[in-house]
Amino acid sequence: MAVQRRGRGRAEAKGTWMIKRGLDIVISLLAIVILAVPMFAIALVIRLGSRGAAVFRQRRVGRGGTPFTMFKFRTMRADADPYGSSPHSASDPRLTRFGRFLRQTSLDELPQLFNVLAGRMSLVGPRPLYERQAEQWTERQRRRLDVRPGLTGYAQVYGRGAVTHEEKIELDLYYVEHQSLWLDCRIILKTLLGAFTSPKGTYERRYSRDKERETDRQ
Repeated sequence: MAVQRRGRGRAEAKGTWMIKRGLDIVISLLAIVILAVPMFAIALVIRLGSRGAAVFRQRRVGRGGTPFTMFKFRTMRADADPYGSSPHSASDPRLTRFGRFLRQTSLDELPQLFNVLAGRMSLVGPRPLYERQAEQWTERQRRRLDVRPGLTGYAQVYGRGAVTHEEKIELDLYYVEHQSLWLDCRIILKTLLGAFTSPKGTYERRYSRDKERETDRQ
């Protein structure tokens, strides 16, 4: 009986994964077609407003620890360190004027629809992080890599810049352990509702508990 339940559980999980991947393909493709003109306009404004490519490419960690190239609209000056710390406020001098708007509305993430279509990312999942960050995780934290990284995720709608890096990992692990199509729908809805109503969560206010402890000791 236990073997049958495990087999049924694996079959259900595979079925959910197939539906999720199918939705990723259909929705990302439709979104790319519908948003093609706005994305072209955004790219044009970026190129006219500052020197450098309109699309920013960066190496991130995907499912199973496999690295991939993630796309974003460029929001910072071309000479900014691509692997430097994230901006903590809109006054960061590395940000371009248009880049501030793109970050506050999350429109800078739109090129990741191509990552979703290619199967490197999903519409919903833990946000893809740097390889050096994944190397520091415990075995439990590496469960974050059991699923595809997402265009949006549980940690983004239930914390974002207000929680530390460690707390985000815990929120991501909660998603991995409780993922379902219904939870994905809730996350997507909260993402869409929050894009224009909650710009304050855009910037990292608390990065790491370790760094906060170091600051307290100084």
